Amino acid sequence: MELGLGERTALVTGASKGIGRSVAEILAVEGCRLHLVARSKADLEAARDEMAGRHGVTVEIHPMDLAERGRARELAERCPEVDVLVNNAGSIPRGSVEEIDEDRWRAAWDLKVFGYINLSREFFRLMKARRAGVIINIIGNGGERLDGGYIAGGTGNAALMAFTRALGGSSAEFGVRVVGVNPGPVATERLVGLMQKEAVTRFGDASRWREFEKTFPFGRAATVEEIAATVALLASDRSSYTTGTIVTIDGGMTNRGSLI
Repeated sequence: MELGLGERTALVTGASKGIGRSVAEILAVEGCRLHLVARSKADLEAARDEMAGRHGVTVEIHPMDLAERGRARELAERCPEVDVLVNNAGSIPRGSVEEIDEDRWRAAWDLKVFGYINLSREFFRLMKARRAGVIINIIGNGGERLDGGYIAGGTGNAALMAFTRALGGSSAEFGVRVVGVNPGPVATERLVGLMQKEAVTRFGDASRWREFEKTFPFGRAATVEEIAATVALLASDRSSYTTGTIVTIDGGMTNRGSLI
């Protein structure tokens, strides 16, 4: 399907690995000019060289910690021409309200929750002035079915879902679309590491991590490419009437009674 994204400019956060890198890759395939943001300069340089070489697109990198105040404004000043903003940076640790202390909770929310909000604010202002643009927030299905063992992440994701719906519900008036994507388990290095750690705890053997996949829909986690394909579609004019909503990609986990 021709998505018509060629010559548009996209900014992707958390773009050095996992879902963010896959999103950047598919947007490069579609011909987008790219701005990639992550904390690791070396990883960003590797991603830039690979994508620019493979797809012949312009790729600029911005190594920075988006949890730091002022970074969102700095990016907006550097990249005012962005047509598509993909908020993806950040992970929030598992743990109960007793296990996640204030410092860990605030640090996680500064990057993911406030990071998404601050970037959306800055780029929405620019897009509103042009009366065109798309903001896509990659959030997580933990915000749909809350779990006391993932309380910081679940409540953070729920807040971002509400933010996305509220902003996207009114943004059409200004020619801007705001949507969210809620992945379930995705086969990233982070997920595999978590399952290996749990396999050590339960079985004393990290190599048995794949046994946890048996409980997932279709007996596997989603691939990063499956998430990225949906993001590309939502970014395109093929989804030009989609705003203020959340697309959940979790194999039906949220509606089957258990997230694990």
